[in-house]
Amino acid sequence: MGLWDSLMGRTKPPRADLDALFAVPQAALSLQAAGFTLTGQGAVCYRTAEGGAFATTEKNIEQLVATSGSTVERVDDSYGFRWLSVQQTAPDASGLVTDVHAVNTSLAGAGFDQALLCSTIGFTGPQGATMALVYLYKRGTFYPFAPASSQPSDQKRDNALELQVRGIVAADITIEPDLQRWLAIWGAPGL
Repeated sequence: MGLWDSLMGRTKPPRADLDALFAVPQAALSLQAAGFTLTGQGAVCYRTAEGGAFATTEKNIEQLVATSGSTVERVDDSYGFRWLSVQQTAPDASGLVTDVHAVNTSLAGAGFDQALLCSTIGFTGPQGATMALVYLYKRGTFYPFAPASSQPSDQKRDNALELQVRGIVAADITIEPDLQRWLAIWGAPGL
């Protein structure tokens, strides 16, 4: 960023810390000790771009992740974002994080890092409730998201579960301190 940009109040968006996801396996252990189970599903949400380079990048990512034995699926949500969902047959936190990280680094390496929005790693709670740890690329922080119901039309959150999870994993991952940034991600794969 140059002097002129500084004087005009323009700033560059922060670069995503893609390696922050590697803290999730430790958080998964803490959650497991509290009765949560890894679902083996993770996803990356991003804005799509036009053109052959982006389409080729997506295809290459799907082939790369599929070589790990995971199932890969593209899902477009009602808000116009794309989710690349990764499902493992045998849930493994390190392997799932590696697959999700491969999606992130492949998009970033192809010049689409500003298109990255968030990643999710899915869990099931002690009473069977679904929950995900959500990583916000632009903030470099995590937060838990727990829908109160499995019905897509019932858009209510289980705030008590989210706060409980925050307490469990706060020592393992960087938690987003601003609760207003704990956005609802209705329609995310696995939730």
